[in-house]
Amino acid sequence: MHIVDRRLNPGSKSLENRQRFLRRARALVQDAVKKMSNDRDIKDVLEGGEVSIPLDGTNEPRFQRQGGVRDMVFPGNKKFVEGDVLPRSGEGGGGGRASRAGEGDSEDAFRFVLNRDEFVDLFLDDLELPDLAKRSFAHAESETIHRAGYTNSGSPANLSVSRTVRLALARRVALRRPRPDTIARLEAELADCNDEERRSELVRDIEALKAKFRRIPFIDPMDIRYRRFETVPKPVTQAVMFCLMDVSGSMSEHMKDLAKRFYMLLYLFLKRRYRHVEIVFIRHTDRAEEVDENTFFNGPASGGTLVSSALKEMHDIVRSRFRPADWNIYAAQASDGDNSYSDADEVGRLLTEMILPVSQFFAYLEVGEANSFSFEMPNSSLWTLYQRLHDDGAPLSIRKVTSRSEIFPVFRDLFQRRPKHLAATP
Repeated sequence: MHIVDRRLNPGSKSLENRQRFLRRARALVQDAVKKMSNDRDIKDVLEGGEVSIPLDGTNEPRFQRQGGVRDMVFPGNKKFVEGDVLPRSGEGGGGGRASRAGEGDSEDAFRFVLNRDEFVDLFLDDLELPDLAKRSFAHAESETIHRAGYTNSGSPANLSVSRTVRLALARRVALRRPRPDTIARLEAELADCNDEERRSELVRDIEALKAKFRRIPFIDPMDIRYRRFETVPKPVTQAVMFCLMDVSGSMSEHMKDLAKRFYMLLYLFLKRRYRHVEIVFIRHTDRAEEVDENTFFNGPASGGTLVSSALKEMHDIVRSRFRPADWNIYAAQASDGDNSYSDADEVGRLLTEMILPVSQFFAYLEVGEANSFSFEMPNSSLWTLYQRLHDDGAPLSIRKVTSRSEIFPVFRDLFQRRPKHLAATP
């Protein structure tokens, strides 16, 4: 259904300018939400809160009518005319913001409160899963209407005037229906003719043309065409997100906390923005297992580290439950970067031969202790491997975090909406 608003623009305002103003105001609110979320915990995001935007962005443009011809200078105040000397902002002319106590008119930022749903929707508004494609008809929940040519019968609302007139014109031309100007020309000649024989001939021709004109209608029922529509199954954008988390002994509580916060934000994003998204939780030490949500976030675990075990588990699940031709496959891995030296080749083989070829996007988050990453410290074995794969053009993004305040910016950077032709950056 399409609704067309045909109301006239309000006085002194333009609908196009108003829409531009609304888009600008929404962008200001989104920026305020992003800045506010940087210092928040995950659980606090769900509580909404108060945001503020500068008053400069809340003024709606208006058209102003002026009578006669008048030369004016518009420095922000209509009381000035050409030739006036403008006072400096600190010389007593209150310009809307107080520079010293007791002088001028002060303006505060525009403040308002967002509830939980409004805050989360604005925070997630410009995020998306990269390269999400419509793949499957198997689980379509709705149908969509598509044009399917024309038909001789239908609803008057679907009447195709252009096609009907075109067919009627073609029929009239084919049957040589007399033109009204031809009959009018013969009648004018008859009125000026004094020859009885010629008059009789003109009368016969006019009567014959009028009879043929009446027999061939301007619009015939056979000319009428209606637009035809038919319902087709709507493709479902199905996606599965694999959450791979390292819970081995090398992961400190701080590192696990960072990883869990990232996955909690990812879980919130997927559930709020997408309908057909499956989330598979896999945690690993030297062996991997698929677990439920509660175990993934709260269950204790410890042991050695074999990253290949998580990738093998993901590959087995993809083969058994998620056919790549029908599903968009994504993965997000969080680890401290430590891995067994003998496992490096296996990890590289699994990624290049089995995981990345069927994945739309693979995100790797390396967590560390506070201030642990520096230019002097060597990169971890996993980071070096993933960096090389990314440089070779694999659909992979890698990021590092060491504190809670970095979770939100890194998450937004990974999943922000990008032009389709741009690849992910490291």
